[in-house]
Amino acid sequence: MEAILLVGGLGTRLRPLTDGLPKPMLPVAGVPVVVHQIVRAREAGVDHIVLATSYRAVVFADALGDGSRLDVRVDYAVEDEPLGTGGAIRNAAAHLRSAEDDPVLVFNGDVIDGHDIRAQVAAHEAAGADATLYLTRVDDARAYGCVPTDAAGRVIAFLEKVPEPVTDQINAGCYVFRRAVVDAMPSGRAVSVERETFPGLLSAGAHVLGVVDRSYWRDLGTPESYVRGSADVVLGLVDAPARPGPAGEVLLLEGADVAADARLSGGTCVGVDAVVGAGAVVDGSVLLDGANVGAGAVVRASAVGRKARIGADAVLDGVIVADGVEVPSGARPEPGARLT
Repeated sequence: MEAILLVGGLGTRLRPLTDGLPKPMLPVAGVPVVVHQIVRAREAGVDHIVLATSYRAVVFADALGDGSRLDVRVDYAVEDEPLGTGGAIRNAAAHLRSAEDDPVLVFNGDVIDGHDIRAQVAAHEAAGADATLYLTRVDDARAYGCVPTDAAGRVIAFLEKVPEPVTDQINAGCYVFRRAVVDAMPSGRAVSVERETFPGLLSAGAHVLGVVDRSYWRDLGTPESYVRGSADVVLGLVDAPARPGPAGEVLLLEGADVAADARLSGGTCVGVDAVVGAGAVVDGSVLLDGANVGAGAVVRASAVGRKARIGADAVLDGVIVADGVEVPSGARPEPGARLT
């Protein structure tokens, strides 16, 4: 089976973490989001993945190469200008080798989830659907695309971010298309799969199926959600075969140096060569490679950038620290602050 992985987004909401790195390359539990996605797809039977790239496309090629390290074949479809989700899918189709009735998996590069990909593909094929969406349920659907379905699971509408949602079922960003549907998407221009492709399929009478899966799902589009998602992967709350170690309260990567009396918990990941000083408390946080947390500092629900330094006795709560930034000893930035 083949797949297209959409990794062209700018990651604007995740700044400053994405100032020098594409959003799908941010490490979650020490592993780039895109690698988590590729490994899960591989385990579901995918052997060929096309990365639909735009922003800092060379970063993906440098990190992943031809995919052989991950036991898949990886090709790259680079957009000269942003083409939207549908345009990116159509642009990537040139690298596919499947027949017109074969299933093509398409998924977003900024999501961590544990849904059953094989079951989604099986439902698609059993129904003879033109497109099959993975749907999840959320408490507040206003920020997402709502997808109501009938009793048989057939999609009846696509409602993008409406103030009064008619359902708690949302588009979770993983699709199975019949290859012919991908080839029929307009080429050479921007296309929104959510606002153009799916509504167009419904208008044409196509069979669009929705498969609801209540497994773990998280959009990593904001710093807060990114930090929480990494912690959840470390804790083992989501199936993550690419996680570089057993699930637990803390994940220490190669060269991490943690003082004996430091207290780490809540799914904290300590990056390569990162340092945590004596008596420090780090809870539910991401310390990227080379970060340094000083003695007695407290870091909760925060992300500390590469080679950033947190001074002794500083207190961070829900704070994002950009790469290389120094936070003074005893500092107490406002919760939610972005330090650049």
